[in-house]
Order: sequence, then C-alpha cells, then structure tokens
Amino acid sequence: MLIETEHLKQLPPADTERARIIRAVIEEIRPNLQRDGGDCELIEIDGNKVMVRLKGACVFCKLSSATLEGIQARVVEKLGELVRIIPVAGAAAKARH
Repeated sequence: MLIETEHLKQLPPADTERARIIRAVIEEIRPNLQRDGGDCELIEIDGNKVMVRLKGACVFCKLSSATLEGIQARVVEKLGELVRIIPVAGAAAKARH
C-alpha cells in the first residue's frame, strides 16, 4: 500500500516501524486470500486498533472471522504487543498511520 512521503516523515521512528510490520504481515497473507478470490486491505492504525477491510470472496466467507484471528495472531507475534484487528465496511479510504 502506498503512503504519501511527507506523511511518513511526520511519524516517530517507532510508529513507522510498527506500521511497516503490520503492513508486511497483511501483505504476507494477501496472496492466500487472493488465490480464493478475496483480499484484505489495511485502512487505519489507531493505537492498538488495526482497521482492515475484507474484499471479494472474503466478505461473505464463513471463515472470515478465522482469517481475521489469524492476521491478528501473526501481527501480535511479529510486534510483540497486543493489537486488535477490526474489520470495517464501506468505500475505500486512504490508510492513516
């Protein structure tokens, strides 16, 4: 996901690294979702809340909650801190970090 350069300059180094790790985990999982006709998009990081949007086949999949739990577990593992993955609906928005 692309982020405006000037926005990155305003973030403290720890926040930038944290956002990079979260984005990397989502990017790592996306090919598996896309293979089944779905996708996951990072929307916003607000403290320990990470908002994502499930797209395509993931929207109506019975296993979407398991997908979100898997993403959350992987982010927690990589960050070493508790975060909560929150699914959001609606039109695409620019990710804020």
